[in-house]
Amino acid sequence: MFNKQTLRDFELKGKKVLLRVDFNVPLNSNLQITNDKRIRETLPTLRYLMEHGAKIIIVSHLGRPDGKVKPEFSLKPVAEKLRELLKMPIILTDDVGDSDTFKYVRGMKEGDIVMMENVRFDPGEEANDTDFAKKLASLADIYCNDAFGTMHRAHASTTKVAEYLPSCAGLLVEKELKVLGSALEEPKRPFVVLIGGAKVKDKIGLISRLIEVADVVMIGGAMAYTFLRAEGHNVGKSIIEKDKLTLARLLIEKAKKQNVKLVLPVDHVVTAEFSFSAEFVITSTKKFPKAGMGMDIGPKTVNLFSHYIHKAKTVFWNGPLGVSEFQRFAKGTNEVAEAVASSKAFTIIGGGDSAKSIEQLNLQTKINHVSTGGGAALKLIEGVSLPGLQAISEKL
Repeated sequence: MFNKQTLRDFELKGKKVLLRVDFNVPLNSNLQITNDKRIRETLPTLRYLMEHGAKIIIVSHLGRPDGKVKPEFSLKPVAEKLRELLKMPIILTDDVGDSDTFKYVRGMKEGDIVMMENVRFDPGEEANDTDFAKKLASLADIYCNDAFGTMHRAHASTTKVAEYLPSCAGLLVEKELKVLGSALEEPKRPFVVLIGGAKVKDKIGLISRLIEVADVVMIGGAMAYTFLRAEGHNVGKSIIEKDKLTLARLLIEKAKKQNVKLVLPVDHVVTAEFSFSAEFVITSTKKFPKAGMGMDIGPKTVNLFSHYIHKAKTVFWNGPLGVSEFQRFAKGTNEVAEAVASSKAFTIIGGGDSAKSIEQLNLQTKINHVSTGGGAALKLIEGVSLPGLQAISEKL
């Protein structure tokens, strides 16, 4: 899975390195960073570059400004946070690879960091424009992609620019690929997978692929109701994808043929309506009320999932197990998160909402690997080619 050039393959002293990172961090209404994990995860790469005498030009996006300069999407809060973390000056340019950027790049010394403004302020970024990519490439001697969370995007700063510079992966990308690759190729067994979320269609490839490599696949969240209906159970008014029922049956059958245990919820937190304040009852799958709607997994399912988690040697989890944006229906997700954190297995969280749950419960230090790229991690596991990874040069 990983045969790409890395920073260790280059002589960096005195070289200008165009470093693509993923500093797309969440901001509150006051434009303050509420979670700096993505910035902190890139620090090993930045420190490696500084220690080896590189001149670092940081490229990142923030939000979706749609190719226009919008102050609310400025990287200013990110530059301030980076100055605080590295305890050194960080220059943030006023433009994206134009005169202001060139002015600062020309005056760089070894170990200096210049950060360009939000790369998505230029429409050429998301258009994967050749001229824009050439402009970015003209700033540097080497291109390094450490933005694992954007590797499934074919944009100018993640793919096209690599056509015009020697390219490599950063330390974060290297770590992500090695951890996720080893989980797929040589997991310690039993290998237990937990998949949640709302829609089967979003995770068809993921579930199908994991059935091929896991020992136990547990399914929660709204998508579980499509699988339960496919097995012939009544699920009341719970959200199901009628056009995916046949596919769910095929996946259930595939698990049987592969001798993989497919585990579905056995009890549920049920309401009469989709509301954060709705009254609820806990009921078994067999006694699911016809007018009810599943909002969370029940306590017996929590115990069932936790049982397999505690028997595992490797655990992979992606996706919430209930309507976790409503606090009263986040109990199942939170209790399973506690089980994952207390497990003696090698634990991997596949980014996204499951990573948020782990962080909200302050359990991240008890997890072996929390991926920085939800979408990219899932595509990688599915076996889908990542454009950003494909663009990096192979080892010589």
